[in-house]
Amino acid sequence: MAQLSSLGINPWQNPRQGGSRECRFDRLQALEPLGRVRHEAGVAEYFDEKNEQLQCTGTLVTRRIIEPQGLLLPRYSNTPGLVYIIQGNGVFGLTFPGCPATYQKQFRHLGFEGESQSQGRKFRDENQKIHQFRQGDVVALPSGVPHWFYNEGDTPVIALFVFDVNNNANQLEPRQKVFLLAGNNVKEQQVSSPSIKQHLRQNIFNGFGTELLSEALGINIETARRLQSQNDRRGDIIRVKTGLRLIKATITQQQEQSQDQYQQIHYPREQQTTSKYNGLDENFCAIKARSNIENPNHADTYNPRAGRITNLNSQKFPILNLVQMSATRVNLYQNAVLSPFWNVNAHSLVYAIQGHARVQIVSNHGKTVFNGVLRQGQLLVIPQNYVVMKKVEREGFQYIAFKTNPNAMVSHIAGKNSIFRAIPVDVISSAYRISREEARSLKNNRGEEIGAFTPRYEQQTYQSYSNPTERETEE
Repeated sequence: MAQLSSLGINPWQNPRQGGSRECRFDRLQALEPLGRVRHEAGVAEYFDEKNEQLQCTGTLVTRRIIEPQGLLLPRYSNTPGLVYIIQGNGVFGLTFPGCPATYQKQFRHLGFEGESQSQGRKFRDENQKIHQFRQGDVVALPSGVPHWFYNEGDTPVIALFVFDVNNNANQLEPRQKVFLLAGNNVKEQQVSSPSIKQHLRQNIFNGFGTELLSEALGINIETARRLQSQNDRRGDIIRVKTGLRLIKATITQQQEQSQDQYQQIHYPREQQTTSKYNGLDENFCAIKARSNIENPNHADTYNPRAGRITNLNSQKFPILNLVQMSATRVNLYQNAVLSPFWNVNAHSLVYAIQGHARVQIVSNHGKTVFNGVLRQGQLLVIPQNYVVMKKVEREGFQYIAFKTNPNAMVSHIAGKNSIFRAIPVDVISSAYRISREEARSLKNNRGEEIGAFTPRYEQQTYQSYSNPTERETEE
């Protein structure tokens, strides 16, 4: 807490608009995409942004499928967001304003006699850093920063986009506005739903006069018309038939994991510290834009019989200070139970990646507002401070939770570091009218377990580990 305060960050507050409207969370529902739009090289599936649950949490969710050689055209938005890569791999770009293009391709030509070698070089192309992504990655999208995604793999990329509409970075109306830099969406007559039609738009160049655009950019009239994409009906996910030839530094997944392990062993303190954005190149232009949350070595808690939990906040991933969101990846094993908990300072959007689980959510009135099975592909909103419990059914359950605070905090009811462990035995005994022995059992019966439990009443003899590799080391 002191470390966060010294950086000017208050983890208990979040710079978000809204919160003043009356929201009814007395009946929550698992959500599925309302409709889909087909593009040349992919599909966009939209969750209903007019849904009361999403409006009250100030969030918007889109799932995109990008086919091989598919390019999600450059765009920017008035709302910051996070992207979770469910499947596939490829590259993406973020264009930060004022930052230099440090990736350069050059060729040499024969200069005048006496001309130095460096003077005889000409740049063929240059761009800002291009990032690779793979399954399990979380990608941060700051507000107003253009971005694009390209599938360079052999399988479709499936990505979940979650945007924070109520973030103070959005000073427009409380809804998302996407500004396309290229392309046009498909014809409106192909979409029947009014709520989906509002996602269809033309790119920003289409609104300028062709002659003025030509003069401003120093291009001919025909090129200016191409920028406006007036007759382009490919949508905003297009196919690059010859593939993209990009200037990028390549690194294998094995090399990246080796680097991560080296950093954890030799520089553990650096993994826990960050610095507040101050405009310097090393803090902004070269900021890390994606982090893998699926790697077991990155888990914060691990129970060999129940599962693992990985948190991604601004202390691990500094760019989240710009996005003002965080994420938690949970992998629960067969029949595991997640300890009842509430999110102290954030709303949570839970997306089921694999399997299904029984979920119960309780409001401040002590009433059940959701009691159902959350299945793969469904989205569930958990309001701030509402208590939630999950029980895995059969084959296991994996999900990712997007939270509307870069340093989201969770308060567990049972297990190590829980509220029961922190309350005196006599207080528990008196509050619930149980014996001191029963109170002591309630307080300690989960031993050293954290978060994910196996569904047994007896005291457990095994423990949770802070990292999955610790178990193998101990054995």
